[in-house]
Amino acid sequence: MKITFKGNPITLEGNILEVGDSAPDFLVSDNSLAPMGLKDTSGKRVFVSVPSIDTSVCDMEVRRFNEEATKMKDVSIYLISMDLPFAQTRWCGNAGIEAVKTVSDYKDRSFGQSYGTYIKELGLLTRAVFVIDENNKITHIEYCEEVTKEPDYDKVLQALNI
Repeated sequence: MKITFKGNPITLEGNILEVGDSAPDFLVSDNSLAPMGLKDTSGKRVFVSVPSIDTSVCDMEVRRFNEEATKMKDVSIYLISMDLPFAQTRWCGNAGIEAVKTVSDYKDRSFGQSYGTYIKELGLLTRAVFVIDENNKITHIEYCEEVTKEPDYDKVLQALNI
């Protein structure tokens, strides 16, 4: 898999996953700095990995997923980045983001390693989307080929059967 950042090749570290795999566990921090992992989530879930919530493309992506989340029942959307929980909370408050839950991988890089999204050269997470079903099976994955481009929202929604 070839992934680029502003046209330059990058190296992803961790486990590259495929549709049908069981969703691996991870350890991230929620906005109160409490640990959170796969076991703390349930139902249909979307894990959205982004480099930094405070950039223009990530801003558009989070706003779009927040908009879609307000229309969904029984689907949880988690945004994972290396941003500190304090910055995530501040940004979401300023942007009016309420339907997407932000969590941070800053401490252990556990999500990045478990889901193959850690960018070695930048110390950030790549842009990727994982749809997980009620049985913890991955039903959709998109590792965006260019980190500065948004994911295919229609395919994510289709994977959720919405």
